[in-house]
Amino acid sequence: MILLIDIGNTIMAIGGCEGEKLVFTGSCASDLKKTEDEYALTVKGILELNGFCAADIEGGIISSVVPSLRPVMDRAMKRITGRKFLIVGSGIKTGLNIRMDNPASLGSDLVVNAVAASAKYPKPLLIFYLGTATTVSVIDRNGNYLGGMIIPGLRISADALSAQAAQLPAVPLTHPQRMIGKNTVECMQSGILVGCAAMLDGLVDRMEEELGEPATAIATGSLIDAVLPLCRRTILPEPYLRLEGLRLLYWKNQKKK
Repeated sequence: MILLIDIGNTIMAIGGCEGEKLVFTGSCASDLKKTEDEYALTVKGILELNGFCAADIEGGIISSVVPSLRPVMDRAMKRITGRKFLIVGSGIKTGLNIRMDNPASLGSDLVVNAVAASAKYPKPLLIFYLGTATTVSVIDRNGNYLGGMIIPGLRISADALSAQAAQLPAVPLTHPQRMIGKNTVECMQSGILVGCAAMLDGLVDRMEEELGEPATAIATGSLIDAVLPLCRRTILPEPYLRLEGLRLLYWKNQKKK
C-alpha cells in the first residue's frame, strides 16, 4: 500500500491506495506544536483504525502548504515505516506546463489538484478549492497551468465577522433555511454560504469569458458540501482530488526512477 499525506493549513488528509484504488481515508489537525513522535503515533493509529499497519506501507508521498511540518512528517513516516517518502516540491516530475511569473512559487496543493484534475476531466479546467483559503486554478485547453486566484476562505470570513463586529456571533457553516434571513444567524449563514456560491457562479462565467470557451468546473476541499448545492452553475464535487493527485505523482516519479 502507498501512503498519501496532504498537509493543509488546518487539516491533514491521509489516505492509502493499492494500485488505482483508494482503500482508506482519514484526517487529523495540522498542529505546529506536535512532534514527529506524536505524528507517528497519530498516523499509526489511523492505519490501525482502518485495518492496516506500518508494515503494509511500501512507500509514500507528502504534500504540504505548511513548510515547517514537511520535515517533521517526513521523519515521522520514516520512523514508523522505515521508508523515505517523496516530497512534492522542486525536482518532482509533475507533467504540468506552468505559465506563471515564477513557476516555483506555485503551492504544492495547487500542483496536486491540477495533476489529478488534468488526468480525469476534459480541458479547459477551473479548479476550486474550498478550505482555509478559497483558491482557483485555471488550466487551458492545451494543458497549460495559466494561474488563478486566492480568496479568503469561508471560515476565515465568518470568524472575521464575529471578531470584528461586536453584535455578530460565531455561526456554524450550515445551509440557511432561506436566502433572505429573518434573524442574525440566518443572515450571516446566507451571506457567507449563498454569497460564496454566487461568487463561484460568477467566477465561472468570467473565466470562461476570458478563456473564450466553456470550461469544466470542479471543486474540492472540506467545505464543498456546504456550498456546491447552492451554486447555479455545474461545479463537480471531488472530495478526494488531492489524494488522487498524490497517487498519480507517486507513480509518475517511480517510473522516472
